[in-house]
Amino acid sequence: MSKMDTLRATNAREENANDPSTTPTPQEASTALEHAHGAGCHCGACSEAFGELSDDLPDEELLYDLADLFKVFADTTRIKILYALMGRELAVGDIADLIGATQSAVSHQLRTLKQAHLVKFRRDGKSVMYSLSDDHVYTMLAQGMSHICE
Repeated sequence: MSKMDTLRATNAREENANDPSTTPTPQEASTALEHAHGAGCHCGACSEAFGELSDDLPDEELLYDLADLFKVFADTTRIKILYALMGRELAVGDIADLIGATQSAVSHQLRTLKQAHLVKFRRDGKSVMYSLSDDHVYTMLAQGMSHICE
């Protein structure tokens, strides 16, 4: 299954939020993780072979950065925004309508997501269009959902 097929499958499940099948399957999450480490992991905690831990911990600064990244995922509004942006580009107003929040609240949370490099934006005339920064964001969400659904 390609990355786009995986995203499409996830987006299709999002449209029916009350259906228990709305979370990524373990296979989709595993595929996403393999894609993330496909060219080799450069995190400092993994060896060349995927999944084997080395004896050394990552630098302290990297650990603080990782903790800060995980803090960004600690807000349900930000998680909703990330899911709304999966596989598509949306303006603030469209995101607000999808997640049931005010445009002001969405703008505030998008600022945090941009600072964490989880979303990117581009100007389209007077509108600003937002999307996920890269496949790593999808992978983090898919792995988190897979973990809580075990």
